[in-house]
Amino acid sequence: MKALIIYFSRADENYAVGYIDKGNTEIAAEFVQELTGADMFKVEPSVPYAADYNTCIEEAKQRIGNAPIKEKPSDISAYDTVFIMSPVYWGTYAPEVETALAGLDLSGKTVRVISTHEGSGLGSMVDDIRRICKGANVDSKGLAIKGSSVRTSKSTIEKWL
Repeated sequence: MKALIIYFSRADENYAVGYIDKGNTEIAAEFVQELTGADMFKVEPSVPYAADYNTCIEEAKQRIGNAPIKEKPSDISAYDTVFIMSPVYWGTYAPEVETALAGLDLSGKTVRVISTHEGSGLGSMVDDIRRICKGANVDSKGLAIKGSSVRTSKSTIEKWL
């Protein structure tokens, strides 16, 4: 089995965590990589978000449906499993994740979803991923990790895997 992690993560000010040097989702993605040997693809916005949390979430709201990214994942045909990871913005994944997934052929692939959050769990991420990843086998049991406890979540991720 060959796996790929497609993730969006943001440092700076995070809800209930304060200012951080590395995004919570990136920390979780690194745990998944360590435990599975998966390749990683970081989704990066063309225009970075503001450092402060409140401005960032307002910017995210404005980007829904139009969130340009620096680079899209290209050929994913070699992968059997794709982990899609994001903080929850406005009840689902960050808008840039949808941009990254648009046009990718995930038919027949197993897709597993992980969110980082401070109270919204997975939001509608699993259903939204299922909608955009047509033909994929989207695991209905996603994993929601509180951002404030992500640094100690490796064993939780390992059990979920």
